[in-house]
Formats: sequence, C-alpha cells, structure tokens
Amino acid sequence: MVSSFDQVPADFLFALGTLRHARVRRELQLDEIPAPSRLAPFAVALGAEILGPDDNAAPVHGPAATALAPASGSDDVELATGRFILLHDPAGSTLWDGDFRIVTYIRARLEREMGNDQLLGSVAWTWLVEALENHQAQYRAAGGTATRVLSEGFGTLSEQPDSIDIELRASWTPATPDIAPHLEAWSDMVCTFAGLEPLPEGVTALPRRLRGEV
Repeated sequence: MVSSFDQVPADFLFALGTLRHARVRRELQLDEIPAPSRLAPFAVALGAEILGPDDNAAPVHGPAATALAPASGSDDVELATGRFILLHDPAGSTLWDGDFRIVTYIRARLEREMGNDQLLGSVAWTWLVEALENHQAQYRAAGGTATRVLSEGFGTLSEQPDSIDIELRASWTPATPDIAPHLEAWSDMVCTFAGLEPLPEGVTALPRRLRGEV
C-alpha cells in the first residue's frame, strides 16, 4: 500500500469510497485483510466467509476432536469463503485493458451429487456472469478457472465422509472506478456458493472503514 494519503490517486480513493458504501447480505462476514503488495502500486483486499450448521458431519474422535473443535464453541462450520482484491495502477496495464483490476476467489463445500457434475465449472462461471449482470456491474477482459477438490479422510479422520469443494478464481476489469456493484455481485456469488437462497432484502452496509480512505 502507500505511506501517506497525498500519494493515493484520486481514482483509487473514489473506488475505496464506493466499496465502503456497498451493500451485502447479513449472512456474509466481510472484513479487510492484508492486500498483496506486488501485484499493483495500490491495492485493497476483503475476505468473506459464511458460517452455518454442519448437518452432515461425522463424529470425530481422539486427538482430532480437540484439533478440529471450533474455537468459539459453536457447531457452525464454514459453508463458503472468499477473497475480493481491487488492484490499481495509475499507469494502466495492457494485460488488464485498464488501470483497475478485480481479482476474486471463492471456495465452498458441495453435496456429493453436485460435486460430481461434469458441468459444475461452467455453472460456477455462469453464476459469476449473471451476478455481474444482475448488479449492472460493467466490465471487460474477464477470465477465470473453476477447480473441484476431493478431500478424503484417513487414520483418525477415516470416519469423516469424503467431500468435494469447488474453487472459482476469476478476474476482470471494471469499466469505471465505481466498484460497489462489483463487490455486491461477488458477495451474492459467495452466498450462492454457500447454498443460500437469493433474497431481495436483508442487506447491510459494509461496516468497516477501508485503510487508505480519508
């Protein structure tokens, strides 16, 4: 990041302000996290997670029971997690086709039947495109990859059922410095990955001030 406010470009400050006024669903826990320092001269990063009850978890015994116990004492598990990174290079980038770039990551646990679907990757990408369109987030030069991750338990975790996660890594160039609709679209994506039904209400403003904003 930068050492003083007078070094922050006006466009980046404006983008930070739009992020602060973005509205996301209450189920989404959103916080600022350390931003990568080598990808662009200016960057801000947000981390998100959605917690919920684990109805399909098998009992875990022995040392693993202590190691895997939730710190808060809650039985909630992570249904989906993600990162939203906004990069800015005032000089512009031919690779980005602009001076801003949004880089995102989402990971979620899937039901076995859905995880085996060969079309899952294209479905995940369609969710992203539709979310951006629904929020009228104009963009260009979008790209990404979808990966399925199989987890199997052994030893003390042998009773734990196999699981399949979906990971979506995507990036795109916003058409304007107004990043709010992009964050709102991405947050809806995280909720979709977590299996939450779409809701027109029950949203809340981004609660935390972003570092670097006056």
